[in-house]
Amino acid sequence: MTCNPRLSRRWAAGIFAGVALAALPALAGDRFGPRADLERLSGTYASAAPEPWYGGYGTRRFTFENGRWSLVFTHALDPAMQRRTFSFRTDGPYRVGAPSGSVAGAFEAVFSEDVKRVTLLTDDPAIIQAFGFAGCGLTFNVEVDISARGCAGWKPVSVCRDDHDLIAIDAAGLYFGVRPRDNDMCSAERRPTALLMPVVRQ
Repeated sequence: MTCNPRLSRRWAAGIFAGVALAALPALAGDRFGPRADLERLSGTYASAAPEPWYGGYGTRRFTFENGRWSLVFTHALDPAMQRRTFSFRTDGPYRVGAPSGSVAGAFEAVFSEDVKRVTLLTDDPAIIQAFGFAGCGLTFNVEVDISARGCAGWKPVSVCRDDHDLIAIDAAGLYFGVRPRDNDMCSAERRPTALLMPVVRQ
């Protein structure tokens, strides 16, 4: 999921602050499982509880099968996830690359997004404007395919298909990288250098 600088500046200005999730401390390499476990992922991994995201809260739900991945990310303004704002859904193939030079035991990975979809979950004009959704042609509670033209912080698939991330696995769950403040991971140079808290096997 990628975000343009314009939207990021709005969050940073206090309308919706940037990602607030803390990185994990440095971990010993023997904590994490081998690359083979990551290459043959199967099943669903999800947030154990709502997490701080974008000045509010969010839940991540990843599903893996036959070398493909999917993500459903849902955002809300409150920790009970009652004041929901939007949901983002994407899927595509993924590949695991070289060991990370930043986090021992983690691996570089590329998560391709064949399609990007957004569902607007609020009808509050101020929130819609603040998130940059006003010009996206979204309708409340209707999923819209934004793959071709993008929307707010999401670039079109033709411009940014690949998310360059980190991945690791252990008994606690599956780990991904801490996203940069502008959320842009469209190139290898933008790959994270630390891990988020894990999503848990369902």
